[in-house]
Amino acid sequence: MSTSSTTGKASPNEEAMDAARQERAAQRDALIMAALPHIPFEGWSDKALAAAAESTGVGAGAVRRFFPGGVKDAIAHFIDLADRRMLEDLAAYDLPSMKVRERISIAVRLRLERWTPYREAVRRALVLAPLPPFAGGTMRGWYKTVDAIWRAAGDKSTDFNFYTKRGLLAAVYGTTLLYWLDDKSEDCTATWAFLDRRIADVMKVPQIKSRITERLKNLPSPRGIFERFAQRRTPNFR
Repeated sequence: MSTSSTTGKASPNEEAMDAARQERAAQRDALIMAALPHIPFEGWSDKALAAAAESTGVGAGAVRRFFPGGVKDAIAHFIDLADRRMLEDLAAYDLPSMKVRERISIAVRLRLERWTPYREAVRRALVLAPLPPFAGGTMRGWYKTVDAIWRAAGDKSTDFNFYTKRGLLAAVYGTTLLYWLDDKSEDCTATWAFLDRRIADVMKVPQIKSRITERLKNLPSPRGIFERFAQRRTPNFR
């Protein structure tokens, strides 16, 4: 029996595995950061990743070891890295003292603001997003981002509000992202004003939200639908 199962502490093997995972994640983060300056010229490509690998000292041959799926995996990791950095930046704020709309606003701002010097890399990733090899990963990444923002804002909903909140935020985040990509104002002040207007638009229609919520209550939950579907037996066509 392992030490962790008897004392609650991680065994030496578990600690070593955790350290290896953290080191690998840090190396992947470093490769992405090193690749970003190359992407405006090379796009999200094997060439850009190879240049990043060379500049970090791991060698171009290591790219497939860190990103087995190539560019697709690299973009997915970039999205994950941006989410993690956002959560780290949010730790400096007293979120419980803020209104929910303020928490959402600062989270979206932090999610974008750090990457202002690399907007072209973000733009290039969005260009690839609709293509079949990238679409699934992009949608998963998009969902994880809005989910991370809501959870950081303290959302604990488990009913249909869970989905409606994330759907509304996905729209706000998406339009703000597109505005930010072309924003020429100093410190992107126009983008943050745009973001606040979009959030205000969402908060402005509580009556509509109430009517929609009442209608949604009469619909079965997605979990219930999936459970009933799983319990159904395949008809016997003998």
